[in-house]
Amino acid sequence: MLKVLIVEDEFMIADLIEDTLVSEGYAVCGIARTVADAVALGRLHHPDLAVIDLRLAGGGFGSDIAPQWDDAQRVGILYATGNPAYLTPGAVGQGCLTKPYSIHDLLRSLEIVAAVAANGTAAPPFPRGFQLLPQAAPSSEASLGAHSA
Repeated sequence: MLKVLIVEDEFMIADLIEDTLVSEGYAVCGIARTVADAVALGRLHHPDLAVIDLRLAGGGFGSDIAPQWDDAQRVGILYATGNPAYLTPGAVGQGCLTKPYSIHDLLRSLEIVAAVAANGTAAPPFPRGFQLLPQAAPSSEASLGAHSA
């Protein structure tokens, strides 16, 4: 069972996402409304997936959360936002789903994000309003050493 962290400052949306995910067999490990709460919950629970809104309570941005997690590179991150223009280039994550979206689109987007986080690829179909985020190339000390003089 995959653990999901929900980061959403709108209570009704967060509750709907939680109810949907639980009914589909996911374990929701927490709901956060602020960047600080999301960072703390992520460090405590080490979620497999996260659904993160971009504009949060207290004026924070969802894209500031994952870089503060020690294990962020293994977490499948789906940004779910009405403001995709606020998603900065290079944001840690695999996908973005634009609000408003259907529950079906949310569930399919999470499947895609989980696949990309696990093996680096995902197969269409992609939901309306979904986009894959550019992935950083993996780095290794061996390749760094090979290029030093």
